[in-house]
Amino acid sequence: MLRAVFTSRLSSRLRCCNGGTCLLSNPRRPVGLPGDPRALSSTRRPGLTPSVQRGLQEPHPHQVTRLARCSELSTEEYSMVYHLPHIKLLRAVSRLKLLQTGITLAILPPVYYFHFTGELSYFLVSYATGIAMLAGVMLYTASHFLRKVVGMMYLDSSQTTLKVSHLTFWGRRHDVYLPVSDVMTIGDTGDSSAETILKLKRYSSAETMYFSISHGRIVDRQGFEKVFGSLK
Repeated sequence: MLRAVFTSRLSSRLRCCNGGTCLLSNPRRPVGLPGDPRALSSTRRPGLTPSVQRGLQEPHPHQVTRLARCSELSTEEYSMVYHLPHIKLLRAVSRLKLLQTGITLAILPPVYYFHFTGELSYFLVSYATGIAMLAGVMLYTASHFLRKVVGMMYLDSSQTTLKVSHLTFWGRRHDVYLPVSDVMTIGDTGDSSAETILKLKRYSSAETMYFSISHGRIVDRQGFEKVFGSLK
């Protein structure tokens, strides 16, 4: 019974797929191979029988299956159902904000140096510091919203997995694999298909992403309606 509790907690930490690699929300430090004294000592728990302690060292079949399934998602064939043409522009804006913030922060050390040597006034130092702080706030704000914009969506051949592509903080592409059954339809989110910006929400998570039918392009209408419901 204790073994079932430990393995269920471990498997529940499986959250998402990132480029075909499964991530654990709080991965544990790996121990040695079975039979290794260090592995035995690292898994000993007071009050547990030797059989339960041995069970903690062995990989659970359900966990191995979940890991294998997650790695297979990135190698499957997907067909595009939605595309946002402006995602390239948003990517450029994200990277320009990074460049602007980097240049602004790189200027601060020389500014402080010349201030300490008496060549720059306190007003100029305060002005440069305020600009750097403003650039940082703008970068965080822009990245927060840009990361929630859906650039592309794909469906696998069985139409059971939705692949969602969006931007990271660094302006790079990031793919998330979601079960179609876990994605809310447009009606369930409370939106209307006539609205400019629509929400991409899941039943199992409070995280929200955004896409647009008016500014984006539906490549496969049938596949799109399979996920989000009828657009009529």
